[in-house]
Amino acid sequence: MCPSGRRFHLNAAATSPEIRTAFQVLDTDRDGRISGDDLRAFFSRFPAASDDIIASMISDADVNRSGFVEFEEFERVIFAGGDGIMEDAFRLMDLDGDGKVGFGDLKSYLMSAGMPADDEDVREMICSGGCDESIGVGFEDFLRILAVDSGNKAC
Repeated sequence: MCPSGRRFHLNAAATSPEIRTAFQVLDTDRDGRISGDDLRAFFSRFPAASDDIIASMISDADVNRSGFVEFEEFERVIFAGGDGIMEDAFRLMDLDGDGKVGFGDLKSYLMSAGMPADDEDVREMICSGGCDESIGVGFEDFLRILAVDSGNKAC
């Protein structure tokens, strides 16, 4: 469950390739499964991502109780509209808790993650989710941003 208790629902607009890319972003050691260590590495800059939250995220998604989240489990959680790992990543970036990652949220996240970006870079990221900076990026848009090939612009 998202620590905030909020739920974000994914519709059919999100495709398996987008989910695969999101999975690969979280699989930091590239072993084909998401572990607690992978999530710790991904969330390392966020104090809200405690070991308890990370353990809960793994436990919620780990249907076969292997201690890891395989792609099929990850996909099931995302498409079930339930609580999921990507939802927690999104929540951590949504600093003001409004259900959107706005320009300020994204820029702050990138700085805290050690990835400083200029204003134009932030605008391009938001644009790749199909949004503009005045609206921000919703959860489904967030998944599209993760799926965009860095060499291609979505708009």
